[in-house]
Amino acid sequence: MSFSGASERSVPATKIEITVSCRNLLDLDTFSKSDPMVVLYTQSRASQEWREFGRTEVIDNTLNPDFVRKFVLDYFFEEKQNLRFDVYNVDSKTNISKPDFLGQAFLALGEVIGGQGSRVERPLTGVPGKKCGTILLTAEELSNCRDIATMQLCANKLDKKDFFGKSDPFLVFYRSNEDGTFTICHKTEVVKNTLNPVWQPFSIPVRALCNGDYDRTVKIDVYDWDRDGSHDFIGEFTTSYRELSKAQNQFTVYEVLNPRKKCKKKKYVNSGTVTLLSFSVDSEFTFVDYIRGGTQLNFTVAIDFTASNGNPLQPTSLHYMSPYQLSAYAMALKAVGEIIQDYDSDKLFPAYGFGAKLPPEGRISHQFPLNNNDEDPNCAGIEGVLESYFQSLRTVQLYGPTYFAPVINQVASFFPRAAAKISDGSQYYVLLIITDGVISDMTQTKEAIVSASSLPMSIIIVGVGPAMFEAMEELDGDDVRVSSRGRYAERDIVQFVPFRDYVDRSGNQVLSMARLAKDVLAEIPEQLLSYMRTRDIQPRPPPPATPNPMPAPKHP
Repeated sequence: MSFSGASERSVPATKIEITVSCRNLLDLDTFSKSDPMVVLYTQSRASQEWREFGRTEVIDNTLNPDFVRKFVLDYFFEEKQNLRFDVYNVDSKTNISKPDFLGQAFLALGEVIGGQGSRVERPLTGVPGKKCGTILLTAEELSNCRDIATMQLCANKLDKKDFFGKSDPFLVFYRSNEDGTFTICHKTEVVKNTLNPVWQPFSIPVRALCNGDYDRTVKIDVYDWDRDGSHDFIGEFTTSYRELSKAQNQFTVYEVLNPRKKCKKKKYVNSGTVTLLSFSVDSEFTFVDYIRGGTQLNFTVAIDFTASNGNPLQPTSLHYMSPYQLSAYAMALKAVGEIIQDYDSDKLFPAYGFGAKLPPEGRISHQFPLNNNDEDPNCAGIEGVLESYFQSLRTVQLYGPTYFAPVINQVASFFPRAAAKISDGSQYYVLLIITDGVISDMTQTKEAIVSASSLPMSIIIVGVGPAMFEAMEELDGDDVRVSSRGRYAERDIVQFVPFRDYVDRSGNQVLSMARLAKDVLAEIPEQLLSYMRTRDIQPRPPPPATPNPMPAPKHP
């Protein structure tokens, strides 16, 4: 069902504080050294426009500033958050003019977080014929972003909604947004056939509940579950994180009110009560903790080369290499890969195809390396993967059928060879499968997924083209955990989306790719954390900062 008033807005993964330093800046002042300041710009996903986000203070008379003022940014793992740092020499603290420009650096927030110890150094550019020095950026997660709230609620004397029985109640939590809308942040389980339910305790990140504002309104709706999805509204109440946290010392009782009933019935009191039985707050390790400690995301690609995609030389083909725009396959690959590559230090990605006849003898293969190198299927960066993909389209014959299990098992086969690296949490694997149709080895694929669910691995499946993808929803496992031969997947590791749901109607490919990446990557941080928790693997401490002393003064 669609819960009224719920916004589609994302919850930031966390808040990141960026510290800025510069070294060996240009000296533009005649009688003293430059007085530098850094301006941060962020880029709009929709318009690609740069907007000023904030400025550091001005530090007088130095070419090697360490700025005190920091930038605090909402961090979304699933988005490419492009940043631009412009450095200026400010003679007048209120005026920035082009002659005072000292250089700039472009990079993504993920590059800073994914750098060793969440630190990066980049050359400054932009002044022709000059060496502009470097900018040093360090990312740290704000400490209150790791808080996890655990609570338990029960209800008493809720309204009866079912004709032949009592209600089947569940709760929906919403966080209020600054524009007055609400974002769903949690749903409890359904308790069947009772007006006095006791829900199981559940945990939720505090940032998801209130995004750091302890007095922000939290709205809780009470529904009666119906099998057809048309759940009946029982009533609602509001609270805040600060008010909820008081239940650490006492029970808190809320009246459940139904505004329509209240208007119609003069003697209306309420539609029952909800009691907060317990509330506690703990700190947990976060995704950023593991990345700062050196955990690498290893990205592998598998592309569907079956004949149902159409002849790559024809414009109707899903693989058509147009000189004017990327195919759906190339867009999906680039959208996901350009984000994940920020968290992989060597930028080497194994890339496979499946469902093709290979030259020269016409052998059918379901896991051939796109670079035609069986010994080393790695491609250099996402551009290298795209280049190998395009080359394969020119040399192999599209055929079939569509098998997923071989390539899933191929990635899983990495693990016995890297057992030591797995046990310390230093490696996590993400497999992207892009396909146009219904798979032909569902039984074997389920078995492969169940086996892979015990490994540090996630699987993203992107469906391209107009096919019906009902079977893929079964692999997704959001509603029913994938099982094979009576064995259930240990974790939910599969995310499936049809690409057509994300295509921008105006033809803006950048926006289409951003929308796709946002959805398919959103579950990766939690899937990584679920693996680490079940294995009791703690993040390693970040490596110590490399000393970056002030340059020695130059003697004439």
